Amino acid sequence: MFYMFGSSSKKKVITILSVFLLMQNVMTGVAQPNNQQAGNRREKPGHHKLAKDLDDSIDKQEGKLSSLRTQAVILQLDNSVPEVTAKDGIELMGGRMKKFHNRIGLVTADVPLRRLRELSANTNIVHISPDRAVASEGHLELATAAAQVRTVINNTTLNGSGIGIAILDSGVDSAHKLLSNNSVSRVVYSKDFTGENLVGDTNGHGTHVASLAAGSSSFGTGAYAGIASGANLISLRVLNDSGAGSSSNIIAALDWCIQNKTTYNIRVINMSLGTTAVDSYQYDPLCLAARRAHDAGIVVVCAAGNDGKNSAGQKIYGAIHSPGSDPSVITVGATNTFGSDIRSDDRVASFSSHGPTRGYYTDTTGVRHYDNLIKPDLVAPGNRLIGAQAANPKSALLPNVRVQQTSVLDTNLTTDKTSKTMYMSGTSMSAPVVAGAAALLLQANPNLTPNLVKAILMYTAQPIQGANSFEQGAGQLNLDGAVRVALLVVTNPQLLAQGAVMLTAPLPVAQTSSITGETCSWGQGMVVDYCLLYGSSLMTNWQGMYAMNASFPDATIIANGLIGLNSSLISSGVLNTKGAVQTSGVVLSDGVVISDGVVLGDGVVLGDGVVLGDGVILGDGVVLGDSVGLGDTGTSMLPVPVN
Repeated sequence: MFYMFGSSSKKKVITILSVFLLMQNVMTGVAQPNNQQAGNRREKPGHHKLAKDLDDSIDKQEGKLSSLRTQAVILQLDNSVPEVTAKDGIELMGGRMKKFHNRIGLVTADVPLRRLRELSANTNIVHISPDRAVASEGHLELATAAAQVRTVINNTTLNGSGIGIAILDSGVDSAHKLLSNNSVSRVVYSKDFTGENLVGDTNGHGTHVASLAAGSSSFGTGAYAGIASGANLISLRVLNDSGAGSSSNIIAALDWCIQNKTTYNIRVINMSLGTTAVDSYQYDPLCLAARRAHDAGIVVVCAAGNDGKNSAGQKIYGAIHSPGSDPSVITVGATNTFGSDIRSDDRVASFSSHGPTRGYYTDTTGVRHYDNLIKPDLVAPGNRLIGAQAANPKSALLPNVRVQQTSVLDTNLTTDKTSKTMYMSGTSMSAPVVAGAAALLLQANPNLTPNLVKAILMYTAQPIQGANSFEQGAGQLNLDGAVRVALLVVTNPQLLAQGAVMLTAPLPVAQTSSITGETCSWGQGMVVDYCLLYGSSLMTNWQGMYAMNASFPDATIIANGLIGLNSSLISSGVLNTKGAVQTSGVVLSDGVVISDGVVLGDGVVLGDGVVLGDGVILGDGVVLGDSVGLGDTGTSMLPVPVN
């Protein structure tokens, strides 16, 4: 409930009561989606509405809070409340509404810290989170098989043409030649959400990310071409010079994408950024905003994070970042290709964050309930990749990662600022590779739903030997297999009944791809929540979980500690594992509860209160503070002369 400070007049008391009643009862305007429409959140009764870090902050300040101390927060509303009502209510309690995100049911505001617990009692508020700081995380055509699918549609080039990819990052240098076709920039729109009124890229992270998703094949003899070299780029600047931003910046940008989806044909959003996952995905505001974009029909791709190991080099489980912790998005981990086009030597990069997700909610008795979802969904190249360098980046790290176009790393660079390139490593680099892949699938078959795009990418991914599903999800991106399957899907799969035949022709008998002379087997499985689903029926028949607004976790049912399948969303012929698996098929967990401190192979799950320590990675694009420099050791992409 909302209050006003410093007044006891009858008139103002009546006003406050009126606002309270409006907040409780008014249901006008755009209706807030119900549970199924909002990504089928598994609501838990009696959950503690204040995020744990916010609750702790109030505890630490108990008795010392003045009426002037405010906190930047994100309010998640359970039902639709008119903007004017929310604004009046926040102001009456001494706060200030900064943004009303009507399409995703969130409000960003500054409110008195000492009133937050009272505010959480309002039945129209589902959750209150702090406006947390967010930091950027951080030979592709051959290694991903993008090169061999370029002319599969009646000799039409498959390069993402016509598809809009929104890059939520530090901005994009639209003048860079790697992001132009015939001297025309493919950055069709730029907007700043940081409040700095800048639309370029003064950090360098976003430009590099954009080039990996959609770098031009006509630059540098084509050696640095991105996956979707013909796609349109929409640059939404949410990170500042240092590669940091706030959750509210990103929420506003996601809201903008939903509103402008049709204008720019935004079919894919890439977020090579993240923050520590504290809240359960059910209440995390970043996850909620990403889920709304997904439910609007946009494929949302997120970096997994770069917290795969600590400063001692020990493997860490349970460090997937938000919003990659949400089941609706495609969460991408990184592989090390060792600079070779063949895939048999590829490994999961040591810095790439592993699952399970460790966001949680706290019930009214103080017990934490962890999500423990299997993530990432798949992995893609992300170690020592060459991409575009912004013309005037302010980051002091860039001199160490610039590329001499004719040799190796140094600082003797080409004088043409629009042709500079640099190395970067991180899941920030692997995410746009998958974002570009999603654009190719949507060009090949525009009627694919976001869930079906995700399912196809996972089903055709190639499992990496020796890695478990907490490290690699379903396996490494395989565009040859993914495009072949996408082309077989009927024109409008959403009209199909549950279990109906989804393909216009049978799947290949040998579900393999030939990539750079090697036979690469499809994994034929996909991550859902606590297990993997597998079997060819996943692709031959329409599954209810592929529908718009459906959620993969709802495809499973947990009963008596066992995982079963929801027959209303999964057809016959689909099987499931008991939990996370090694590539050898060994079950690592029961898939229901992963207790703190349980050893998984050669690593450990993050326990309550565990801090990553001195090796914590602060910015994933260049891997800060973890002594990996440019990424894992091994041969890098080779620099080539530019035009």
